[in-house]
Amino acid sequence: MTRDSDTAIAAAYDARAAEYLDLAGRIDQMESVDRDLIARWRDATPGTLLDAGCGPGHWTEFLHGGDREVVGIDLSAEFLASARTAFPHLRFLDGTFRGLPFPDGSVGGILSWYSLIHSPPVDVPAALAEFARVLAPGGSLLLGFFDGEPREQFAHAVLPAWFWSADALAELLADAGFDVVERERRERGAGEVSSRAHAALIARSS
Repeated sequence: MTRDSDTAIAAAYDARAAEYLDLAGRIDQMESVDRDLIARWRDATPGTLLDAGCGPGHWTEFLHGGDREVVGIDLSAEFLASARTAFPHLRFLDGTFRGLPFPDGSVGGILSWYSLIHSPPVDVPAALAEFARVLAPGGSLLLGFFDGEPREQFAHAVLPAWFWSADALAELLADAGFDVVERERRERGAGEVSSRAHAALIARSS
């Protein structure tokens, strides 16, 4: 992920933060099937949890679950300000996937829920390698993304984004030292925040 793409992502979400918070900034606005998946992953993943691309922090609070050690990281100053106000008991950092501010092997699990969709495909392998660096051996990564023709760009509401497929991401994950252990895909239903097909992968670091 280049500095230019970091800057563009931050600026775009800062400009649309109020709109995003109204539409998708609360956990009760998230689909129950997604909450169930993330809760199951959280409860099966020991150690510190990192919400990579935490946005306004609702998933970070969900990962906390009352007692888990969890950290959120994001590029958007507006999102981070909202998260720190809403969840003052949690830690939120301004940071980039180009260089996560954590020692090697210090994180038990990473949630990357739609946080790589705006990364140009050429930048995704470096982000996955950085995830692998900070994960403890056997640590777990949960990726959520839009399912479609891999590396095909589309006009997301905030700024351009890219589709991925499970197979294409699994290849990149393998290159970064991960083993994919679970896949899911579904079409969206009426009333969901997005109409595009959803997919998720759970992968373990070697």
